[in-house]
Amino acid sequence: MEALRGANDIRVFRKQLKRDLKDGNVKVRELLLDPPKEIETMQIESLLLAVPYVGPLRASKLLWHCHVSPVRHIGDLTERQRTELARETQ
Repeated sequence: MEALRGANDIRVFRKQLKRDLKDGNVKVRELLLDPPKEIETMQIESLLLAVPYVGPLRASKLLWHCHVSPVRHIGDLTERQRTELARETQ
């Protein structure tokens, strides 16, 4: 039951984070450079798709340009990939 509560807390956090991204309250650049522990297992494409004016095509082009797989988890990104993605998403 504790594991289920933890998983639900993470889902609620991510849902609120996506809302904040869409509303402009949080910048994706900040999340990429210093990700909270709740989003380390989140796929990078899922995060990018929550950004306004970024759809599947733009997200895939951005990830291709930065040499990042769309299914890669945020916590698995190298420092170079984080900085490059942050620079490109300004």
